[in-house]
Amino acid sequence: PYFCVMIRRYLRLAIAAAILALATYQFIETNWGNGIFLTLLAGIPILIHFRNERILMALWYVRSQNFTKAGAQLDALKFPEQTLIKGQLAYYFFLRGLMLSQTNMSQSESFMRKALNTGLRMKQDRALAKMQLAAMAMSRRRKTEAQALLTEAKKLDDKGLLADQLKMLKDQLKRI
Repeated sequence: PYFCVMIRRYLRLAIAAAILALATYQFIETNWGNGIFLTLLAGIPILIHFRNERILMALWYVRSQNFTKAGAQLDALKFPEQTLIKGQLAYYFFLRGLMLSQTNMSQSESFMRKALNTGLRMKQDRALAKMQLAAMAMSRRRKTEAQALLTEAKKLDDKGLLADQLKMLKDQLKRI
């Protein structure tokens, strides 16, 4: 199965290379319109290679609060460690952690830690992951760890989008 997955992963790039070669041939034959169209067409498999369509759909469903469809999109990814590049894998773990935070805290915590270790790109996503980890640490009465995670989350939240949630968690931390 791993070999087949790797073939699919690099097949996208091979298709893009073939389309670019055809576009180059069209430019040489002075068929400018066909060459430009084929060059733009080659961008689609490259985009899909670097931005997995299942991850994008799952992000969209999570933002619209439809967790069942987001879970179905993530479940459709077979062998995510082999098929996704590093950035996509981080967001796969991040989305899994967000969805499991409602039901299974320990599994959610492991997915959030994997997401942070793999490397989330956006500061807001790292801040949200650290805030979730702080909430989980608070539920297990680990006050020092929760305090450190909340401080890191506050540093990462430079736009102030999570300010209310961070303040609420700090107030709860004082009661522990």
